Amino acid sequence: MLIKGLRAISVIEGLSFLYLLYCSIYLKRIVGDEHAIDTPGMAHGVFFVIFAVLLFLCWQQKKISFKNSALVFAASLIPFGFIWIEKKLHKGA
Repeated sequence: MLIKGLRAISVIEGLSFLYLLYCSIYLKRIVGDEHAIDTPGMAHGVFFVIFAVLLFLCWQQKKISFKNSALVFAASLIPFGFIWIEKKLHKGA
């Protein structure tokens, strides 16, 4: 159950990261909307914290090894890294 939740939140968190990048690069820098990243930034922060907590719980309960947990966390910091995370967790970390 934890792994399914982690997979789901990793996709949501990854998509929110991509949307935040769009807002920060295009809307804020090119269009000039200074408040373009307020709401998407907060939403992404909440999703990231949920992701980190679920990843920690999966590691604590020995559902994912420390090495794989570290790799999954590192991948979450990279745009489109959530695709690799989904494949990794689907196969069984």
